[in-house]
Amino acid sequence: MPFAIVTGRQIEYRMIPGDLAQPTLVFLHEGLGCVTLWRDFPDKVAAGLGARALVYSRFGYGQSDGLLVKNTPRFMHDEALDVLPALLDRLGIERPLLIGHSDGASIALIHAAASGRPVHGLVLMAPHVFIEPICLESIARIRDTYLGTDLKQRLAKYHAHVDDAFLGWADTWLLREFRSWSIEDLLPAVSQPLLLIQGRDDEYGSLAQLDRIEAHAQAPVSRLVLDRCGHSPHRDQEAAVLDAIAAFARGLAG
Repeated sequence: MPFAIVTGRQIEYRMIPGDLAQPTLVFLHEGLGCVTLWRDFPDKVAAGLGARALVYSRFGYGQSDGLLVKNTPRFMHDEALDVLPALLDRLGIERPLLIGHSDGASIALIHAAASGRPVHGLVLMAPHVFIEPICLESIARIRDTYLGTDLKQRLAKYHAHVDDAFLGWADTWLLREFRSWSIEDLLPAVSQPLLLIQGRDDEYGSLAQLDRIEAHAQAPVSRLVLDRCGHSPHRDQEAAVLDAIAAFARGLAG
């Protein structure tokens, strides 16, 4: 897997070839994700559209360099406004179609709203725009699992700095000061078309997240709410998600 040098440090990435005349798809992973854990989902999306795609692991994840300092409640802002722009510049990507999952979806929203850079559109799977008790309860449970079972060893197959990946995520979300975290104030600045995807059985968030985005974003919004689907729609209902993304992207082109 190649690496890009961003702010003097290595970020693991994978580029899927495609038509350079189309917007590049940029995949932004969830709080425990990385390049490898997307599996072949980005390849299927890219193949369906004939588009080029970028998949990368944030610092602390996958084989990217580890964290230099502990995350703060602004870690998603830091990624969206500092690291992601630098990576896109490094790889020559302009006006991407952002496809984010969970934390990655929130990062996509922040980037679209506040980076001042062109974005073609946003696909947001299980996004977070404010804190819900269900999310914190689920994170607290999985943190106990990480500390008390072999989950750490299993995740270490995917993350070179596994404590950075897991505890950097879980401990930040569980900070007392994180309980007031919200990006709702940024939503009126989102003017790019949005596709919102959520499972009805999501253990980390409710449909209220989608409602808030749709109420405040100044852009056309499409929604896909899936039965028998948890926090990872692209795994639980892959075919429906692939069809929805393809239709959304073709609609933008049209």
